Amino acid sequence: MARTIPLQSTATKKSILLVDDHPIVLEGLKQLIEQQSDLTVCGELADGRATLQTVDKVRPDLAIIDISLKGVNGLDVIKALRERCPDLPVLALSMHDETLYAERALRAGANGYVMKEEATKNLLNAVRQLLGGGMYLSENVTAKLLSRMAHTKPGAKRSALEGLSDRELEVFHLIGQGVSTRKIAVTLRLSVKTIESHRENIKRKLKVEDAAELVQYAVTWHQNETPPHAI
Repeated sequence: MARTIPLQSTATKKSILLVDDHPIVLEGLKQLIEQQSDLTVCGELADGRATLQTVDKVRPDLAIIDISLKGVNGLDVIKALRERCPDLPVLALSMHDETLYAERALRAGANGYVMKEEATKNLLNAVRQLLGGGMYLSENVTAKLLSRMAHTKPGAKRSALEGLSDRELEVFHLIGQGVSTRKIAVTLRLSVKTIESHRENIKRKLKVEDAAELVQYAVTWHQNETPPHAI
């Protein structure tokens, strides 16, 4: 459900569109931004599928998008938004480990990445960096990407999870949450056959023998990878 807010009459304020399906996080982001004299929230969305229409309506200066939206992949939302609005700065926000997801967000078209557990400390800095025409990544991710560029040979092997496609990682994440194949198909609006194909590809890439081992791997990863919300 979309909620738009009339644009401020003060031309100096930069308008921010928020896309996150966690009400507490959404409210926390709004309060943090509205406390700033140079920023204002022009729209709030819990449904990522309405992002493109809302952007056309409210014309934000920047969009903050959670990459783990219910019913739609936030990375897909970022890709679609980048095609529609190539000059709009996009900040990816996520509860997921930045070492695995930040590079994917950049490839999707985001200009920066902030983890939710660090959002209170880093989000405003990231927003202003993007509004100024820059990009934002944590020091750890920046160092990792620079190291990879400097030392990794083309075609060098990466970690098993990094070898998963965005869709495969999304399916793997849902498996880790205990979601059945049929429910994953409904959630992602794909056929059961397609999800089964993704599962087989995941098993092959992760070198697991059967469905039980895949579920155990995914559940363990999900439990270790999911930090508490900080907003």
